[in-house]
Amino acid sequence: MNNENVAVLIIGAGPAGSVAAAYLHSKGYSVKVVEKNIFPRFVIGESLLPRCMDHFEEVGFIEDLKKQGFEVKAGARFLRGDRVCDFDFSKKHTEGWNWTWQVPRADFDKVLTDVLEKRGVDITFEQEVVDVAFGPEGSTTTTKGANGELATVTAKYVIDSSGYGRVLPRLLNLDKPSELPKHSSIFTHVKEINRPEGREGALITFDVVSKDTWLWVIPFSNGTTSIGYVGPTEYLESFEGDTTEKLKEMMKLSNYYHNRFDGLEYSFEPIMIKNFSKSVKQLYGKGYVLTGNSAEFLDPVFSSGVTFATESSLLAAKLIVKELNNERVDWENDYTSYLKEGVNVFASYVKEWYTGNLQTIFFHEHENPEVKRQICAVSAGYVWDKTNPFVKNHDRLIRTVAHIANMEMD
Repeated sequence: MNNENVAVLIIGAGPAGSVAAAYLHSKGYSVKVVEKNIFPRFVIGESLLPRCMDHFEEVGFIEDLKKQGFEVKAGARFLRGDRVCDFDFSKKHTEGWNWTWQVPRADFDKVLTDVLEKRGVDITFEQEVVDVAFGPEGSTTTTKGANGELATVTAKYVIDSSGYGRVLPRLLNLDKPSELPKHSSIFTHVKEINRPEGREGALITFDVVSKDTWLWVIPFSNGTTSIGYVGPTEYLESFEGDTTEKLKEMMKLSNYYHNRFDGLEYSFEPIMIKNFSKSVKQLYGKGYVLTGNSAEFLDPVFSSGVTFATESSLLAAKLIVKELNNERVDWENDYTSYLKEGVNVFASYVKEWYTGNLQTIFFHEHENPEVKRQICAVSAGYVWDKTNPFVKNHDRLIRTVAHIANMEMD
């Protein structure tokens, strides 16, 4: 059995794993990335937020990504009937990036791993983690290749960036139920032959068909568009037929988009992910740390997935470097507490979206520009900026402003 010895083993080569690997490699540490799939591969999570651009810039990915011509995302539109809420990331409370991308993740993630391999980072694809054993000096991880051959990697630290694979939560029994409502999604891609010209054809939109059910429309620069519904699990399951029949029937719920996509063939049979919100008992342990979706996955209504993935993986890599330099790290405060602050802000927005309070603010006929700037900063991913009242007081301010808006409507 082949055995390798590295400072840090990273499980998963998506944005979280790639950012962590890039940072650690730049600091001169031996890194190995193991990835279950072969790239390019399909994965959901195609809408980025400006905050993650800070992470890509710090590890030197921006210029390579710019060359790909991905669709620029300068904001986002929310629709509900004849009401429109349009966010422009250049008009936000917090300083930072004013744009990002909406991307086919198969292509986007492949760019990241190509850059890493050119830099000399060791990435092994089609390598599944089947066991991890932790000891006083580190860990031994057993992997299985496509041909069934086993190999081991000893490492001082393991970063789990496996996303939906949630490798260490499964192997170490770290999963716990999410406190968010049980929602599911059903989605596919379509090739738009007659996509509208200009902004309308490129704009990412969330079309709210009921208080707790909404459609996403994410156009890519290659002419393909991602479409998908999110709603209560029982409601999505109530539509008859296979996933293709379900989604076609659901598309009729959107008065705005039904005609645009009616009759177009789906690029693949729609995928349904049930009860997607996840949580864990702890984010780190002796010799390991969980990042991104491996740790926590929220409802996708605010596209927070990739941003949390890269925020957590970059922070984890930085803290591991400190420990490797024999500096003291308070993982509970420096990692868990910090990340939970951001997660809790977004979780409040998700919860208040489905109570209807946030929707009341979004679609109120008398828009408050300052409130919108503050909420726009949150929607851009800047959820650690406590100069923003909608971050600092997220747990009560949404309800308060919604209450005032409802009184005005009465």
